[in-house]
Amino acid sequence: MSAKRYLITGATGFLGRHLIEHLIQQRPDMSPLPMVRNRLAWDTQDWVKELPAGAVAEVMTGILSDANVPAKQAEMGQIDGIFHVAALVRHSRANSADVYQTNIDGTLDMVRLAAAKNCRMVYVSTSGTVGVFDSRQQWADEHSSLREKEVKKWPYYDSKLQAERAARKLANKLGVELVIIRPPVMLGPGDHRFRSTGHIIRVLRGKLPFLIQGGMHFVDIRDAAAAMAQAMRIESPQPLYHLSGVACSIGNFFRMVEQASGVKPPSMFLPYPLALTLAHTGVALAKIIPGMHESPLPDPVVVEMANKFWDVRSRYAAQDLNFYNRNGQATINDTVDWLIQHHPKLGHLTPIKRAAQRELTKV
Repeated sequence: MSAKRYLITGATGFLGRHLIEHLIQQRPDMSPLPMVRNRLAWDTQDWVKELPAGAVAEVMTGILSDANVPAKQAEMGQIDGIFHVAALVRHSRANSADVYQTNIDGTLDMVRLAAAKNCRMVYVSTSGTVGVFDSRQQWADEHSSLREKEVKKWPYYDSKLQAERAARKLANKLGVELVIIRPPVMLGPGDHRFRSTGHIIRVLRGKLPFLIQGGMHFVDIRDAAAAMAQAMRIESPQPLYHLSGVACSIGNFFRMVEQASGVKPPSMFLPYPLALTLAHTGVALAKIIPGMHESPLPDPVVVEMANKFWDVRSRYAAQDLNFYNRNGQATINDTVDWLIQHHPKLGHLTPIKRAAQRELTKV
């Protein structure tokens, strides 16, 4: 019996990579069909070259809107499920129109494709649509309300919130079985684009100027990918699942990074009003100083989000998806190890030095 075919959007990204690797290694009955914009960009990625020969038998070239083109739908052939992983992640209010277009319209395109192919769609949203608060004592589960007011001024989270709502409405209308997954920040090895791990990279390079007294919530991307695969396979899934990871203060998060690397994070915690003022000043200066294309300081949106606390929990993920997030320090250790081995500007942190530094940070 041949393996079933599962379309994966965002296949060249961090999560797409881990999902494909998980299917190949753990789910031989689930054949990944990556959908990529540029076939050459796919073929030349180092991690793709390391996949077992023949593990990815087909690659679909196209963009999300191709889902509405009959000829492209015919070219795809039989599809047994869609993992919609693609998203445009940009935490800034500048030039946000394409964030909304990609994250909302692209998701609706995939719902229509799922209807045409009569298959289940697993859509990866974000815990940021519900799990943002002013207090560490607050959290959200699958029955909590969307945090519309809180995320309205943050284009990425607002676009994902709107995409969730619009996708659910369209899926109900078209009879599509839609399963929404809300993970927090995903960390782990293999971030070949160095995007999800950007804040860790800045600390390791000594480029993070200050911290803010807020919260952080992260999950191991390997555990998230496994849960998403299970969400596609389970016979009667819930319409929505949270993937609850490690919720902690920003200070504790970077202490874990220090434990993993031996590199001390900034000791200065700026008051939020001052940090926000500096962030806005940096943006203004970048617009008027020749050659200064972007601010060396965090974007104001990043500062606003850092001042919040983030936490989601699940009523169903453990039982239905066999989801258990691994130890947070283990995730950070693996993340840092991989970054130091692969990032072009972290070679100064050698394995021997790092091992010695880890022992020092335990004292």
